[in-house]
Amino acid sequence: MGRLFGTDGVRGIANKELDSELAFDLGRIGAYVLTMETHHKPRIAVGKDTRISGDMLEAALVAGICSMGAEAVVLGVQPTPAVAHLTRHLGLDAGIVISASHNPFEYNGIKFFNNKGYKLSDELEDKIESYLLSDENTIANPTAGDIGRKIEVDNAVHSYIDFLKKTIDVNLRGLKIAVDCANGAAYIAAPSILADLGAEIVVINNKPDGKNINVNCGSTYPSDLQKLVVDIGADVGLAFDGDADRLIAVDNKGNLINGDHILAICAKHMKEKGTLKNDTVVATVMSNMGFDIAMKREKCNVVKTTVGDRYVLEEMINSCYNIGGEQSGHIIFLDYNTTGDGLLTGLQLLAVMKETGKKLSDLASIMTELPQVLINAKIKNENKNKYSEDAEILQAIKEVEDKLKDRGRVLIRPSGTEPLVRVMLEGECKTEIQQDAQKIADLIQNKLG
Repeated sequence: MGRLFGTDGVRGIANKELDSELAFDLGRIGAYVLTMETHHKPRIAVGKDTRISGDMLEAALVAGICSMGAEAVVLGVQPTPAVAHLTRHLGLDAGIVISASHNPFEYNGIKFFNNKGYKLSDELEDKIESYLLSDENTIANPTAGDIGRKIEVDNAVHSYIDFLKKTIDVNLRGLKIAVDCANGAAYIAAPSILADLGAEIVVINNKPDGKNINVNCGSTYPSDLQKLVVDIGADVGLAFDGDADRLIAVDNKGNLINGDHILAICAKHMKEKGTLKNDTVVATVMSNMGFDIAMKREKCNVVKTTVGDRYVLEEMINSCYNIGGEQSGHIIFLDYNTTGDGLLTGLQLLAVMKETGKKLSDLASIMTELPQVLINAKIKNENKNKYSEDAEILQAIKEVEDKLKDRGRVLIRPSGTEPLVRVMLEGECKTEIQQDAQKIADLIQNKLG
């Protein structure tokens, strides 16, 4: 068996790759590893998004937690960042989220937070996995009164809503906002927060049925939101993904505002207010070269990490930075929360609009994107890293790199959650890089698919 944990927990097709037995084992072993140092009955938060498989996996996960003598504090449907916040706010020992984020509804996932609301380190995930895959399981099950219990928390989302409203110092009166909840975990919190702060809102995709999460909606499919913003004359559109840990915005002209733009806008504003720690923003290697150019012009330092908001967070913590994120819309405001938070990001962006009095289209002009192409090569899951060992593939990559030289770049990386190798090219001519990216992706797929 390959490594269970990807870049964002354990994921797979529900009831096939991620079944109840695995969920039970993850709950059991996760509870043991995460709380082995506590001197009291451990309490572990459990939240989920709106997928139909969430109930099944929640029941198995809770059973595993209780079998280790821990209490499962069941929060119901919650954004992933809400679970991180509530784990800290309620003084719990750990938190677990059942979600596959932006992936289709037939997938699901399980990811862990420690008692401080941070995603687990690779070392802790490896420890859980080693116990899980060990042939000799020596962990003793408690009995009698030492068995754990399930505790259901009603309306936990309102605590998260109250917390978020306090992260900005302005109201949103006068703003007309279109909101796409992706039929996911933000369907209650997002409209409530924006309405409470005085905004006029028009909401779409806020009726989850267990199977419509992320289906042609949300941050991965924002075209309907773009049209809505223009049709109703909104000032801004906000699109969340299934678990609401990422945000893609739409400006008043219907243009997409991705994570690079949001990072640039917020970092610039924070620098002007004197709140940008060490005058530095953390991004990933996937950020557009236009972002680097914009930040250099604004005299903001940029530190790059590998792809994954967990790695952005590690750099922020280690080097004392307070904003970082990804082009995909995972933005971390470490002064407020410990993980990517789409709703928090939306509020921070709206606050910049209110404080500056500028339209989002004007704020977004801070950076100009170089043309960028991303093509996914579908391959066998066990072959995800073998492209770097194949001489023919490496030669094809080198030829394109030599052609682009200082005018662009090539980035090849395996997906952390899907059987894909992502081929990304940037350059001055989109037609040229499209052809080159397709050539590399086809070669990888043909040889490793």
